Amino acid sequence: MNSSEIIAFEKCLPEKIVSNDDLSEFLETSDEWISSRTGIRQRHVSTGESTSDICANVARGLLEKAGMSPEEVDIIIVATISPDYFTPSTACIVQEKIGACNSFAFDINAACSGFIYALSIGDKMIKSGIYNNALIIGGEIMSKIMNWEDRSTCVLFGDGAGGALLKRSEEKQAVICEDLHTDASKYSAILGHKVPVKSKFAESDYDGSEDYFTMDGRAVFNFAIKRVPEGINKIIEKAGISFDDVKYIVPHQANLRIVEAVAKKLKLPMDKFFINIDKTGNTSAASVPVALAQMTEEGLIEKGDKVIITGFGAGLTWGTILLEI
Repeated sequence: MNSSEIIAFEKCLPEKIVSNDDLSEFLETSDEWISSRTGIRQRHVSTGESTSDICANVARGLLEKAGMSPEEVDIIIVATISPDYFTPSTACIVQEKIGACNSFAFDINAACSGFIYALSIGDKMIKSGIYNNALIIGGEIMSKIMNWEDRSTCVLFGDGAGGALLKRSEEKQAVICEDLHTDASKYSAILGHKVPVKSKFAESDYDGSEDYFTMDGRAVFNFAIKRVPEGINKIIEKAGISFDDVKYIVPHQANLRIVEAVAKKLKLPMDKFFINIDKTGNTSAASVPVALAQMTEEGLIEKGDKVIITGFGAGLTWGTILLEI
């Protein structure tokens, strides 16, 4: 039976670090205000790197770790809500930048659940028996869609990319089980840059008020603390395991208060959850793979460990996967 194995994780964060104190120089805010409400103390911000630039760096790192050439790549999937262009896809640009001329490439948009969705797609494509490997990347330059005068949103987000290399295996199974969902009835809770209809034949009274990212923080909080524990419990039940069998739960790094509320609902200690939001902020589709790459680098997870990864965000989308590293 065909399955997929995770060969490597990789991350790329822009060099420039912006602290909460840096933000307080032009916003009515402070380190105490931001950190006490979100757990965030700093974030990485692009000084010119595009989404494809940092995603390509991740792809190169994955191939180097796997000892693969770019010509061997079959599939490139990039999850992003901050692409270089509407078209071509960021994944296509990554293909060109790394020289993966024998692959096919496409983007998906599932916001902060993007890496979870993309990993599920890549896993199924490899399980089909047609493809041998896939680069699964989540990458965002969130700084370019932020309103830097709105302290309710711009303090939350950071830039970065992370990814995994999946490879066909007859012995190991990376994705053990999954639980993916969308509730579009609440799509307006998170919006990012409206694209109004403009043409010679259309009338438009759009005033530009939705040119930037907007979010109903309370609605997102209530959604997350309900759906994330549900998804994690479903995964535990589907897999027929206990939380003792799981090394870590790796949540989307949106807000420390959300993770704390999820932990309380699940009656689990906070040290069961990996947290790096204090250093990265919310990097949307990049947050889970960046965390996995960091955990691998620090020796917190290794081959054979089971981890639960969970994402939630605009759409509203949410998804949970039980992985074997």
